[in-house]
Amino acid sequence: MHLFYTPDIAPTHPQYFLSEEESKHAIRVLRLEAGDKVELIDGRGGFYNAEIKDAHPKRTILDITSVTTEFNKRNHYLHIAVAPTKNIERTEWFLEKATEIGIDEISLIITQRSERKEVKVDRLNKIITAAIKQSLKAYHPLLNEPIKLNQLLTQPFDGQKFIAHCEPGEKLSLSGQLQPHGKYLILIGPEGDFTPAEIELALESGFKPITLGESRLRTETAALEACFEANFLNRI
Repeated sequence: MHLFYTPDIAPTHPQYFLSEEESKHAIRVLRLEAGDKVELIDGRGGFYNAEIKDAHPKRTILDITSVTTEFNKRNHYLHIAVAPTKNIERTEWFLEKATEIGIDEISLIITQRSERKEVKVDRLNKIITAAIKQSLKAYHPLLNEPIKLNQLLTQPFDGQKFIAHCEPGEKLSLSGQLQPHGKYLILIGPEGDFTPAEIELALESGFKPITLGESRLRTETAALEACFEANFLNRI
């Protein structure tokens, strides 16, 4: 069944009008007709079954037949703050796969060794939107505007905070530190890693040092590994 992302839908309204872009896609591309059934997600946990009432290529009218709230609501909250990669396609890959696995919030952090300091957030959000539709998720992860690391460290976070880095020192595994069904904020550095000064600042801000294994991972791979470990621990 065809799925549409409709962030402006009202749960209590019996009808919904698809945007011109979505209407054109539904009628001209997918060749849907009146009476065809579709599914909608609002990015806030709402999952809707609907039926096409008027198959208009500019303003398709849908009758809402059922609504499920908190559809597949997750039992934990995962916020990964990661430095955008020099090759932006690697960051795009991480966003797509992390969304499919399960993530709630992403911050793009600018560090001293960052090789990319500007990103097109609108484009990245489109990749996230496509991923939630593909993986049938009703919650749309929040993608924050790029922020300097020292600014992020000053923001309050009511949960466990971790920093993954490659500098020498005592570090425990992420999976051994996570409290089930909790809230987590995990920092992942750029290709050249965090500087010692940045690591020290993070530790002073309450972040705990962690390792993601013995292998030396690319930035996007490390971020996805952290995402996987958090979701695997909370799979029940």
